[in-house]
Amino acid sequence: MTTKSHFLETSGENDPVWIHAEPYSKRPQYKKLTEDTKTDVCVIGSGIAGVSVSYELVQRGVNVVMLEARDILSGESGRTSGHLSSGIDSGFVELASKRGQSGAQLAVNSHTYAINRVGEISKELGIECEYRQLPGYDISQYEKGQDGHEDDVKGLQEEAKKMNELGIKASFKEGFAVNGWDGKVDQRDAVTYPGQATFHPTKYILGVLKWLTQQPNFQCYTLSRVMSVEEKGLLNKEVRVTTQEGHTVTCANAVEATCIPLQKLSVVGELKFYRTYCIAIRVPKGSVEDCLLYDSKDPYHYVRLTACDEKDDYLIIGGNDHKVGQENEADQRYSELESWVRARFTQAGSVDYKWSGQTLEPADYTAFIGKNQGQSHVYICTGDFGNGLTHGVIAGKLIADEIMGFENEWSKLYNPKRIPPLSKIPETIAHDVQINAQYKRFLQSDVRDIEDIMPGEGGVLNPTTKTPMAVYKDDKGQVHKFSALCPHMKGVVCWNKDEKSWDCPVHGSRFGKDGVGIMGPAKGNLSPADEASEALMKQAGTA
Repeated sequence: MTTKSHFLETSGENDPVWIHAEPYSKRPQYKKLTEDTKTDVCVIGSGIAGVSVSYELVQRGVNVVMLEARDILSGESGRTSGHLSSGIDSGFVELASKRGQSGAQLAVNSHTYAINRVGEISKELGIECEYRQLPGYDISQYEKGQDGHEDDVKGLQEEAKKMNELGIKASFKEGFAVNGWDGKVDQRDAVTYPGQATFHPTKYILGVLKWLTQQPNFQCYTLSRVMSVEEKGLLNKEVRVTTQEGHTVTCANAVEATCIPLQKLSVVGELKFYRTYCIAIRVPKGSVEDCLLYDSKDPYHYVRLTACDEKDDYLIIGGNDHKVGQENEADQRYSELESWVRARFTQAGSVDYKWSGQTLEPADYTAFIGKNQGQSHVYICTGDFGNGLTHGVIAGKLIADEIMGFENEWSKLYNPKRIPPLSKIPETIAHDVQINAQYKRFLQSDVRDIEDIMPGEGGVLNPTTKTPMAVYKDDKGQVHKFSALCPHMKGVVCWNKDEKSWDCPVHGSRFGKDGVGIMGPAKGNLSPADEASEALMKQAGTA
């Protein structure tokens, strides 16, 4: 009996908390694309951005075909922490310094729209997804009396002032503490602001997808990996989207809602790629205030609640980001998150879920949403910067408006063809130097011999006279070999011990232990190097 690859369902070995109430088995199944077809718009990707764009277009009578490389909702939308916030990771003071006061205002307006739009759609479609509006709290990373606390508080006060200028009713409250924070750690003082929200992301996305599936102008195909998106023609251009098996969707416009565009560079070269970590820990119902909580650490901690059972809720705490493929200390990162929670919320119980996700940071702190660079009928949504859920909903309206020819003022902020600010050039150059330095792995080997690899683990074997090999030894001791060269730009992948994946330290592409591509910008899989590895990939259903 063939065992389905876990990497068809999600982008890591560890499961996120969202499957607690919405297991993979409840997700809808769709057919693979087996013939050429035509449509108005082809949407690539079934996460929050792809589903949101499809919803807005289908509602307007546009014919949409959605293609997904793996199963529905198998990407980063299913591994998020579920925050819906009008706050920006950089803060509005910093954003205004890069994009101006008007740009910061557009960011507030668009993210506020997204928060409310999720509530509207869930109500209209009758989706029970735990959507609720609640306050956001920003606190210092330092305890009162510690060096740094006073200066940190001044920064919070400046941020509150800027938020008020932009229409967010923020207040600095000295001595404020979250209800339920009963530990000895004293980080009182906070900026508080209303109008934020949270929800169960996979319940929401699957609810919208259920509605879409019932519409005559929507079709969805899974296990249909896209390998090329090309504009054809001079005057009356059309777009041809071709899958790994050679089938083509011909359309007037295409949308790459794939977290990151499936291309070599352009906007890809303007992004930094990070892994971020989460745990879900039980707390008694009603023991902790229902809010969104953030501290000022870099990378910061982020906290929210979601339902568990009749007795408990889950407190979700995330943070401890690092660049993709450049560190491998997940146990310490999970341990730090758990210690952080227990020191502040003493009623915390067992940790039931631990997982990680991926986030992309643009140079000017603003996502890329709209027509792709060098193209006139291909649209992208990337550079989530920790706000992927709201950016996905923003993309729904913005891209739909642009395709329909409607003016949308948000285009000025999110235009992928914008020129990066001059002030970020030194940082961008430093980033380029740092990621190009990752090609040093051509001279490195993780293991000396295959025998050094334990069952259930992997490593790169790099003979000096041969191509580096990504070697995975399954739980039964069977060895599987793949080329260790990322098909994107030939970086040497690294073994992610936590998620059992191969991660590229250059541009963040990721592959399952079975070689299956699970994160772009690489389009395809790792190349199998022997029959056993090719069989493993075929078993995964993606070869």
